[in-house]
Amino acid sequence: MVYANFLVKTVDLNKFAVVEILDNLLKWVIFFFSNLKNNEMIEQSLLFVKNALDQFLKNRFDLSDDIVLINNIIEADGSTPQSNQNKVVISLINIEQETNQPFYNKVKKLPNGSFVDTTPSDRFNLDLLITSQFDDYKETLKFLNASILFFQGNQSIESSSYSNLPKGINKLSFVLEQLDYTQMHNLWSAMGAKYMPSIVYKMKLIDIQANEISRVTSAVTETSIEVTS
Repeated sequence: MVYANFLVKTVDLNKFAVVEILDNLLKWVIFFFSNLKNNEMIEQSLLFVKNALDQFLKNRFDLSDDIVLINNIIEADGSTPQSNQNKVVISLINIEQETNQPFYNKVKKLPNGSFVDTTPSDRFNLDLLITSQFDDYKETLKFLNASILFFQGNQSIESSSYSNLPKGINKLSFVLEQLDYTQMHNLWSAMGAKYMPSIVYKMKLIDIQANEISRVTSAVTETSIEVTS
């Protein structure tokens, strides 16, 4: 009985700590799921570019079937993917961290008014290889030229103009990478593939948040002033 009373008193003394822990845990869960899509930012960005370029080419050449896909240029065994044939292929060939601008806003506000300290978000640039691979060489050049026109006309894509831009991405910019003959040759050699008509664009900026929380600060719900004499 004495032991039972001791347990009751202990639980009573710590109930506020338990409530606070559970409250912070709930806040973390809410924050995590509200930012879960940030972990898929690279995939979503590539899919957006793929769909936008695909629709552009369909409209330009009056096509009904998809003509653009995201894929490797070469398989692990050294063979060329059959699905790439007669397609415009988008391949991610490099990722680099953006270091020229500060993107270190650590504090985020939750829907309930509380604040969380998170790890700083990082911004990344993605190098995209656009390859035109068709049986007919004239078709290869035609679709490569049209792809270049697409990126020239869409050097900057903002959420205010494109409602289907993935949530969490406010702007995508595309910069043509000036690769000379030697650099392009080295790129294809590094991939272990034979050269095909292609061009490289740098897509800027992709925001990736780790969703690691270091502290949760509860919202202020009421204030009081105590006057002592």
